[in-house]
Amino acid sequence: MADMKAIQADTREKMTKAIESLENNLSVLRTGRANPGILKKIVVDYYGSSVPIDQVASISTPDARTLVITPWDRGALNPIEKAIRDSDLGLNPNNKGDTIFISLPMLTEERRRDLVKNAKNYAEDARIAVRNIRKHSLDEVKKVEGIGDDEIKRGEAEVQKITDEFVARVDQTFQKKEQEILG
Repeated sequence: MADMKAIQADTREKMTKAIESLENNLSVLRTGRANPGILKKIVVDYYGSSVPIDQVASISTPDARTLVITPWDRGALNPIEKAIRDSDLGLNPNNKGDTIFISLPMLTEERRRDLVKNAKNYAEDARIAVRNIRKHSLDEVKKVEGIGDDEIKRGEAEVQKITDEFVARVDQTFQKKEQEILG
C-alpha cells in the first residue's frame, strides 16, 4: 500500500507544479492596473549575458497605471529600455536618465477580450497537463505488484479524486484572473 501512497503524493506534487505554472503564466497578463509581474518574462542583454529584468533593476508601481524601473547600474538603462520596447507587450518606455517610466494605457474592451482568451488558453494547457499527469499516475497504479483488483480500483478512484480537485483549482484560478481582467 506504500506504493499507492507514493503514487498519490507524486501525483499531487506534479499537479501542484502545473497550477504554479498556470499562475506564473497568468501573472504576466495585464489587468486594469499596473503590475510588475507583466515584466517578468522580459530578458535584458546585460554586458553580453541574457538576464531577467528583475535581476538588474527594481520595479515599482507608484500608482495604478505607472511602472517605474530603476536599474541598479546606469549602464543597464538603455538595454532595459530596448528589451521592453522589443517585447510583445506593446509598452512604450520613457527614459528619464536614471529611471524608466512606463504609462500603461487603459485597456480597451477588445484588448480585455484578447487577454481573457490568452488566459483561457493557459488554463486549458494546465488542464491538459493535469490530465496527462492523471494518465501517467493511472498507469503507475496498474503497475503496482502484489495488489488485487479492488486495491487497483481504489487507487484509480483516489487518483481521479485528486485530478478533479486540481481541475477545479485550475478553473478557480482562471475565473479569478478573468474577473481581474474584465474588472
